[in-house]
Amino acid sequence: MTRTRTTTGKAPRALKAPRRPEVDLPELRAQESGPVPDGDYDGVGFEGADLGRTDASGARFLECRIRDCSLDEARWERARLLDSVLEGVTGAGTDLAGVELRDLELRDARLGGVQVHGARLSRVLVHGGKIDFLNLRQSRLLDVTFENCVLVEPDFGGAVLERVAFPGCVLRGVDFSSAELTDVDLRDAAELDIAAGVGQLGGATISSAQLMDLAPAFAAELGVRVGG
Repeated sequence: MTRTRTTTGKAPRALKAPRRPEVDLPELRAQESGPVPDGDYDGVGFEGADLGRTDASGARFLECRIRDCSLDEARWERARLLDSVLEGVTGAGTDLAGVELRDLELRDARLGGVQVHGARLSRVLVHGGKIDFLNLRQSRLLDVTFENCVLVEPDFGGAVLERVAFPGCVLRGVDFSSAELTDVDLRDAAELDIAAGVGQLGGATISSAQLMDLAPAFAAELGVRVGG
């Protein structure tokens, strides 16, 4: 009697791509002064201003554009930036701890040592530019796209990443320690160097070439000795 062989394995679940922000700014009013703590900014534009060392902690920005501004050592903890665009901003030591970014575009930024730990990011696009030492520890990222940018030693330690992609990005010294990844797409990264947390990639998708490059790190994570 011929027996029919059956399989119980399920087909791999399709990778879900991040949703992108849909920002449609109205005609903006020029903002002449810098932001203040707990300020409320609706439909205004900051253009070419030095916002370094400003304190906008707890402030709310709705449908705003911040373009070609300096954010050196600015303190914007717990600020909310919604339906807004940041373009060409620069700065070192910017403090965005606990910030909420929703439906936001960050374009061609050049930032260093920016603190975004404990933050909430939803429908965010980071396009172009370079960010050194980006601290996203303990943050929640949902529907976030990093596109054609350079991230040097980004720290996702303990963060939750869901539907996050990195097309065209250079990722150097990434730290995924204790991170939770779901539908994270690393396949199209131009460069992928993981310094820590390679064992947390269970919810990520990588290319076959990346798998070969990461093989030594995977072996080290599993305690496998390779010889001969």
